[in-house]
Amino acid sequence: MAWYILRRLLQMIPVFLGATLLVYAMVFLIPGDPIKALAGEKPLTPAVEATLRARYNLDKPFLMQYVYYLKGIVTFDFGTAFSGRPVKAELARAFPITIKLAFMAVAIEGIFGIIFGLVSGLRKGKLFDSTMLVVSLVIIAVPVFVVGFLAQFFLGVKWGIAPVTVTGKASYGELLVPAFVLGSLSFAYVLRLTRNSVAENMTADYVRTATAKGLSRPRVITVHILRNSMIPVVTFLGADLGALMGGAIVTEGIFNIPGVGGTLYQAVVRGEPPTVVSFVTVLIVIFLVSNLLIDLLYAALDPRIRYA
Repeated sequence: MAWYILRRLLQMIPVFLGATLLVYAMVFLIPGDPIKALAGEKPLTPAVEATLRARYNLDKPFLMQYVYYLKGIVTFDFGTAFSGRPVKAELARAFPITIKLAFMAVAIEGIFGIIFGLVSGLRKGKLFDSTMLVVSLVIIAVPVFVVGFLAQFFLGVKWGIAPVTVTGKASYGELLVPAFVLGSLSFAYVLRLTRNSVAENMTADYVRTATAKGLSRPRVITVHILRNSMIPVVTFLGADLGALMGGAIVTEGIFNIPGVGGTLYQAVVRGEPPTVVSFVTVLIVIFLVSNLLIDLLYAALDPRIRYA
């Protein structure tokens, strides 16, 4: 297992370098001059412009800029935003909120999706199964921003049972409705994925053998059916964690959440490449680490899997 972890970590290095280089190139090679955009309508003096370019390494070739950027990442120095505020401070402020929101969304979609998917798979072809398939299809068809505005209007404005927007504290109670909205689409996919895996495993030979041995139905369901059905679901949830953190811009915008999505959007609007690249880099790291942890969970779910 230790060698497997080491090998996966070594494999993550070229992925990280390639992804960060691509993001860095896309942000810094787009048309326009960020220094002139920072000045706005007021022209900068040549001395001030040269100082700003030297501060952000914009006076160097592109590859040298990327090397300096990697050096800053290794030393946990993410640079300074054009506003003068350290990017590290922005990361420390925004990421805990989005991580909390994303984990709540994953927990909601995982718990409810697995439960409803399990019952639907066990009752394949019956009324409950048909209802869940229709409900999940409707959720997939409706855009997330529509679900967000409807939840905000009915739960916050009309009925008053949830806050309309999220304050700077971003408590768990305030993030509950946004987490449901953020995880609604993935909930539908988890439900359908669990349902299909359970329905397929119910006809497997090892399930019929376990039933013939006289094992109780709850044990057959939990140990043999559900456990073997969780491998594709866990894979999806692991990949979805990074996707939720990167795709929280719409949800955070609707509920005024001061997280990664809102900060990243404002950085793009203001034209702040250091902030954009640093935030995306951290998202890449979180995505890679979450996938590594999901791979390690395979051995716990399926004893037949061995990492040599």
